[in-house]
Amino acid sequence: MERPDHENVKWFLGKEVEHTPAFGMKTLFVVGIQDVVGIKEQYEKHKCEHIYFGANHTFAPESDADWTAWENMIKALLSADYWCTLDYDVFYVKEVLELGFDEYKNFINMISVKLPYIKQFNYNATLKLDDIDFDSTNPGVWTHSLHELMDKRTFTPWTDYSKDEVIK
Repeated sequence: MERPDHENVKWFLGKEVEHTPAFGMKTLFVVGIQDVVGIKEQYEKHKCEHIYFGANHTFAPESDADWTAWENMIKALLSADYWCTLDYDVFYVKEVLELGFDEYKNFINMISVKLPYIKQFNYNATLKLDDIDFDSTNPGVWTHSLHELMDKRTFTPWTDYSKDEVIK
């Protein structure tokens, strides 16, 4: 993801603007895999309340070593009672669940579903939360009017993301 002034950044600061349990918390945004000691130092130095992993769409493990590095980094901070979010593409849902992050009460899944041109769909557009196969892992399916989901109470405009402070 390209963001102005975020080239070669390891972390940045800001308030959590997305409507999750961490909304409004002072947040350390972590870009890619970083050293746990460095994360803790930045967190304490800036008096943060929450850590957001995978910032700028950087969660994209390609090897077993990548998966292990992500798991070790996040679990070290979850185990120390830090509030942690992992932003990841819906493509990785099964693998992220298998890592066991959901066993921690201080973990927030930010499951990213890219849906370009959302405002161009007609009023009948429906989002279906489905399963991988018939009667496979979920008790059924859920359908939601796309337009009802786009409620102003859960909307975050792009301008809210421009208030971050890059700390490299």
